[in-house]
Amino acid sequence: MAGRAVLFAVVATAAIFFASGKALARDGTWPAAAVTEAVDEVVARYGLPGIAVGIVVDGEVRQVELRGETVAGSGSAIGRDTLFKVASNTKAMTAALLARQVDAGLLAWDDPVVKHLPGFRMHEDWVTREMQVRDLLIHNSGLGPGAGDLMLWPEPNSFTREDVIAGLAHLKPRWSFRSRYAYDNTLYIVAGEVAAAAGGAPFDVLLRREVFEPLRMDGCRIGEWRIDGAGSVAAPHGRRDGAWVARPDGEVVADMPMAAAGGVRCGLDDMLRWVRAWLDPGARDDAGRPWLSAGQREAAWTPHMPMPLGRRMRDWNRSHYYAYGHGWRLNDIDGTAKVAHTGTLSGMYSAVTLLPELDAGFVILFNADAGEARTVLEQVLAKHFTAPEAGRTVAFYADALAAERAGARASATAGASLPDDARPGIAAAVSRTAASADSLSPWLGRYRDPWFGEISVCASEDGVRFEALKSPRLAGPLLRAGDRLLVDFDTLGADADAWLDFASGPGDGPPRLTMSKVDPEADFSYDYEDLAFQRLGGCPTSSM
Repeated sequence: MAGRAVLFAVVATAAIFFASGKALARDGTWPAAAVTEAVDEVVARYGLPGIAVGIVVDGEVRQVELRGETVAGSGSAIGRDTLFKVASNTKAMTAALLARQVDAGLLAWDDPVVKHLPGFRMHEDWVTREMQVRDLLIHNSGLGPGAGDLMLWPEPNSFTREDVIAGLAHLKPRWSFRSRYAYDNTLYIVAGEVAAAAGGAPFDVLLRREVFEPLRMDGCRIGEWRIDGAGSVAAPHGRRDGAWVARPDGEVVADMPMAAAGGVRCGLDDMLRWVRAWLDPGARDDAGRPWLSAGQREAAWTPHMPMPLGRRMRDWNRSHYYAYGHGWRLNDIDGTAKVAHTGTLSGMYSAVTLLPELDAGFVILFNADAGEARTVLEQVLAKHFTAPEAGRTVAFYADALAAERAGARASATAGASLPDDARPGIAAAVSRTAASADSLSPWLGRYRDPWFGEISVCASEDGVRFEALKSPRLAGPLLRAGDRLLVDFDTLGADADAWLDFASGPGDGPPRLTMSKVDPEADFSYDYEDLAFQRLGGCPTSSM
């Protein structure tokens, strides 16, 4: 608790110096041309298939910029109503739903989770007892980053919400409960089910009723819906052989288990309504009632959990603190408060940034794997509000990130004396050859992990394949890289590759299998390190 008290003191002190004023050029006009130029430069530099950007100032939509296509090469232009996955920007919506329920007296932030979900269990009994509704939102569980995410991604898979919640009992903590920040998605799924239990209706029904309808976010989608009835829908894109390749949905978008953590899709206009509702403390619903009480607005933007403050934030933004609220990240930038979040999901990236003391905010939506482009454009747009005199451009930030990468490569080269498997990217530098069934005969078979379920490591026509029963995209050949084994998944990028380590079970017990990321910097949602497989039996005859 001492760390939290220090954080509150820092925040209170910083608030004294927060700037006020409007984000206008020196002559009092809005710098529309500069914003247009920044968007054009980002699109050109990163070759993006599509992007939608909107800016709100003083309660009004000041500027909208649209570029590209819903599907690369289709000729279907991105529009203001084109649906994008907002991914983890869903989290603030889930938190807002719970806040509405607190206002209605249906639950309290300090309610034990088991009050609403009696079957809820964490790995440690005392954590199960002490976990409160608030804890589900602020990433303080003690689990590792992204723990359990392999039940959510890659999509599609056949895990259910019940699977995810039951799996939490088997996910071992890395740290003590409430001792530190580590981002998670699985507990937001629990939060969605708490809302459903308190509200007496499914999560998707409640989110539409309590968030979308009152704020007239009529185009947003959650739960199961049909593509042909949704109008313009952007497809996610990934890079393959230097070109953007679309991964469009099928005819029906399923009600996915991760809905409360990242399942919302919205168009730009609806996301701008979301921004306006948060920037206006007096925002009212469609019946003229306050949408959220002042107390719940304050709770959402209270620093509940300190987060690590990185060098980039200090150097670029003169930030002094960083913390997580209820579905929002909180920090200071150039002397004013910033409330923001990002979203990253299967070929779509988003960003929502609010600068409440400047009465300004903006939304960025991409239909591509565009992490660096998002970082660059978010910085440039924020600086138009907080430090326009600095003249920071797309090139400035893009070049700075390129220099960071060069420095990281130099550090990796300097670590040449490390073991091969400890150096980032080493598997790409070592020749890969197909693993043979004969060489792996002691280890072939079906394996099970308590939370992820069953996988097989069995002979195939070309060697040996790894296949996950409930996650069909986690399938691919086993390869040898140096003296180690890895799985090269068929439909995922190189960052998803995983080392496989087999070992004999204790005593006469069955063999064990553990996994780890080939690339230590890979997305933490590939939480292979949380898996602990034990062999169930031999391979089916048909796979030999």
